[in-house]
Amino acid sequence: MKRNFAENLQRLRAEKGYTQQQLAKLVCVDRSSITRWEKGNRVPDLILLARLANCLDVEPSALLYEGDPDSRIPVIIMVDDEKTILAGNMKILCETVHDAEITGFSKPSEALRFVQYNHVDIAFLDIAMGRTSGIDLCERMMEINPKLNVVFLTAYPEYSLKSWETHACGFLVKPLVSEDIKKQLSKLRYPVSGLTLAEQDGI
Repeated sequence: MKRNFAENLQRLRAEKGYTQQQLAKLVCVDRSSITRWEKGNRVPDLILLARLANCLDVEPSALLYEGDPDSRIPVIIMVDDEKTILAGNMKILCETVHDAEITGFSKPSEALRFVQYNHVDIAFLDIAMGRTSGIDLCERMMEINPKLNVVFLTAYPEYSLKSWETHACGFLVKPLVSEDIKKQLSKLRYPVSGLTLAEQDGI
């Protein structure tokens, strides 16, 4: 990850026409910090990563992922603290969406860390997860990646009104049904290239 970040930082800084000193001034760090980052000796924390991305007019994930974002496969995550429910819904999602990297998390903290270090296109988040609310998790994820497509999952439809206040792009009632997933994926706030959906339910 360090090498990818270093190479991306050098490239994006050059594209903006900044010297290391100019970028350091914008980010409010010493030039030596930029030098270390570009050599791959260190990586910034999340606050400085966000500052860098803002100064370079890119998403934080653009500094972290490898290669052309248009050529990579879509990355989708699902978060639900009930492992049995997570497994069942993951099965339906994997049957519905092909040619995508799909990862499930039962711990919100692990999902948040994954979003910090990977470019995630779509996140399916359970709303009620013990002490961590899916709505709070959504807000924290969107601070990292403002163009993340968030779809809330719940067994309680009355939560839907509150969920819209987070700028999520959708809401699905559990248990998931393939056709409902397809309909929701056709209404994403930020289109995702490369999504391939099954032609029939259960395929």
